Amino acid sequence: MDRPELPLPQLHAFVVLAEELHFGRAATRLGIAQPPLSQQIRRLEDKVGHALFSREPGRVALTPAGRELLPAARHALAGLAEGLAAAREAGSGRAGRLRIGFAASLALTVLPGLLRTFREHHPAVRLDIREMTTTPQLAALHDRTIDIGLLREPPATETELGFETVLSEPFVAVLPSAHPLAAQRTVRVEQLADSPFVLLPRAVGPGLHDRITGLCTAAGFTPQVVQHAVEWQTVCALVETGLGVSLAPESTRRIRLEGVAFRGIEPGTARTRVAVAWRKKDPNPLVARLLSALGQDPPDRPR
Repeated sequence: MDRPELPLPQLHAFVVLAEELHFGRAATRLGIAQPPLSQQIRRLEDKVGHALFSREPGRVALTPAGRELLPAARHALAGLAEGLAAAREAGSGRAGRLRIGFAASLALTVLPGLLRTFREHHPAVRLDIREMTTTPQLAALHDRTIDIGLLREPPATETELGFETVLSEPFVAVLPSAHPLAAQRTVRVEQLADSPFVLLPRAVGPGLHDRITGLCTAAGFTPQVVQHAVEWQTVCALVETGLGVSLAPESTRRIRLEGVAFRGIEPGTARTRVAVAWRKKDPNPLVARLLSALGQDPPDRPR
């Protein structure tokens, strides 16, 4: 199908004249003189190849060709008006789409409150929420397939992305309920030295993996990892089977499994950092609005 080349002023003039069926009144509505209106209609008729109006003394009427064109012309003008309004809303940050990546464990902490607050203030924004571990989030930010990331232990060497801490939480020991250490209120990390471990693979979250293994190293041992799992829900389920123990962010306590015990650890000063991440030069105004919803106003955030 050939692409039609119909200037919008001609379509607008056609629709107004079709509604008024009077050149004088139509010209007044359009704010132009009658001769330019007649010229616009003639040019449109030349493009169509048929007369759109019958012109008789004291009477203007749509021809069959004009009646066929009128609904399409109205639809085209209305669609353009809607598109312009949507573009203005998106450009101002009042509407549009925001793609957010999040680590699964954050669905237990910052994510629900953030989404609730943001939607209350920006109900016209469509949120595209994607569950992703840290490494895929960083790649998606660089590839521009997400706009915001909520992740753990962001890298220190990143230059194109901005990070701001939104939560710092302690670690807990994750134990099978039948484990001897489950009888204690707190567990010293060195007490886990002889237990097999279930951990996240380093590839999906190097920073968090290194924080956990670093706790073990500081306690004088290297964890003997017998199984990897990508999500904390799976880690806890494997611990429940008795496969091993783990060290995890405190928010995993909200994963309710009858056969799993969560215990505080010593030293209790060890914490994991949760950060919001964004592209420093992202022009999307919705990014800045979501950062504001998080209470963040870093100097290099998008404006």
